[in-house]
Amino acid sequence: MSDKKVISAPAMLGMLGGGQLGRFFVIAAHELGYKVTVLDPDKNSPAGQIADVHLCANYDDETALAQMAATCAAISTEFENVPAETLSFLAQHTVVHPSAEAVSIAQYRVKEKGFFRDSGLPVGPFVAVQKAEDLPQDGDMYPAVLKVARFGYDGKGQARVANYTEALAAFDNFKQEVCVLEKMLELDCELSVVLARDAQGNIAAFPTAENKHLNGILDISIVPARVSEVLKAKAQELAKQLATKLNYVGILGVEMFVVDGKLLLNEIAPRPHNSGHYTIDACITNQFEQQVRIITGLPLGSAHQHSAAVMVNILGDSWFHGEKNSVLEPAWNKALQHGALKLHLYGKQEPRKARKMGHFTALGDNVDEVLNQALVARSELHIGE
Repeated sequence: MSDKKVISAPAMLGMLGGGQLGRFFVIAAHELGYKVTVLDPDKNSPAGQIADVHLCANYDDETALAQMAATCAAISTEFENVPAETLSFLAQHTVVHPSAEAVSIAQYRVKEKGFFRDSGLPVGPFVAVQKAEDLPQDGDMYPAVLKVARFGYDGKGQARVANYTEALAAFDNFKQEVCVLEKMLELDCELSVVLARDAQGNIAAFPTAENKHLNGILDISIVPARVSEVLKAKAQELAKQLATKLNYVGILGVEMFVVDGKLLLNEIAPRPHNSGHYTIDACITNQFEQQVRIITGLPLGSAHQHSAAVMVNILGDSWFHGEKNSVLEPAWNKALQHGALKLHLYGKQEPRKARKMGHFTALGDNVDEVLNQALVARSELHIGE
């Protein structure tokens, strides 16, 4: 269903997914006067806790989808593994962004990498692996990372392989699911650009972030990135080109590698992105408000960054202390003694190792000083055990 006009508050909006990204969407929508229906099968989902309506059902539940189609003036999603068929069905009845077509590319690595290549955009060496015979036996592609084509995130469904023999074993371990083999590259650093693109093609891109990962999970984002102004600008332009070629409408996270000073696309996320969390505290309009603005037809807000920022993910590991792994609440009072620090906890019921439980953002004028402050604050979460 096409966008016809601005959707005014207090209309009901829909969110597919009840995690922390959905929770921040609900907060942004409420601040603009809208109501929100969240569809998520977890009765304790972070977004469902604060939504006006929580439909506790699967993403292909016909009754729940019919209710959303009938009651929601516009719908978006917070993660890429919502079935594209669900988006297609809802789009027949109401405004839906991003489109099923865009999400189907982002949720299938074979399509995603192929789209980059076929669009003439820079991407590292890769091979689509649908059967064992597709795995290259020569050494040019190794060492590499074998990734399942669907449902892999935060390091899940991935295996580092040094040669053909290890790749074959990993492929068997993944039960011969369709995979992508990506050549491992010597990285200068990792960057990302989160942007907002509306139905008219207007784009507001947030500043380029420098990202550091730990065990396949985003650890910290440093903004502005500590690379040249030229490279930051090129990253912005590459992200905008990609969004335009995809005819994308919504919030798009674009991850990139810097190899020998040049940019290569890694992957895209058709939703707000973890590396864009800093926008909540450091930008005039955050990524979640932009998401609300886009689906309701409101004009995009300014993406200007008013403070240097370092975002630190807080994983469930911070609750486990000592050799006995005693579960204790982190020492928030220690971290919060730093006045220019903003803490965001997601309302998840149970801390688990490697589970994203929250984040904090340190703010200031100088990015190196802010980074130091953020690392000190994180180290203090365990003080006073």
